[in-house]
Amino acid sequence: MQVLLSGTTMHPITRPCLALLVPLLAGITTFAAEVPRYEYRVLATAKTSTMEKELNEAAAAGFSFSSVMGGETGLGGKEVVVVMKKTNGQDGGKRYKLLATARTSTLQKELQAAGDEGFDYCGQTVFESAFGGREVSVILERSATKRRVEYRVLATTRTSTMEKELQGAGAAGFEFLEVMVGKTAMGGKEVISILRKYPD
Repeated sequence: MQVLLSGTTMHPITRPCLALLVPLLAGITTFAAEVPRYEYRVLATAKTSTMEKELNEAAAAGFSFSSVMGGETGLGGKEVVVVMKKTNGQDGGKRYKLLATARTSTLQKELQAAGDEGFDYCGQTVFESAFGGREVSVILERSATKRRVEYRVLATTRTSTMEKELQGAGAAGFEFLEVMVGKTAMGGKEVISILRKYPD
């Protein structure tokens, strides 16, 4: 029987224990290395043209869209605020487009033009601009593996007709994305829904 007396002598039972312990410790090290770390960037501006530029600058640095809101901030007045995030090991390569309009008919046309270029829906909000009143703003994202998107915008001043219109769009294969109440320059207060489907 062999007894552990020094650093060069090992008990026979110790060897298989170490054989099991080494891969376990290696797994713990790997797990610690794979724990995600997040980095954030906050974009805030009252100009939608500026926001699109800042979105794409952040995307070039590896950030991707996380959330958007429009409203009145404590010090910045009426702004659109976007939060971007980046995880360790995340690649860039995304492009962003921001659509802002006070007319839902224009929104449908612009959304579909972007969808034909492979831009997919990220989020939407309503914010008050200096010249256009309260505008509906939609943020779209395109990755390297772009995919054509078909959009449908439903806008109504009567919520009683909203379900019927949604059911009709759903029967045509459109997926509901978001709804909001916006006060547009031409249409007054409207309930605005955005839906999408992938035709390919």
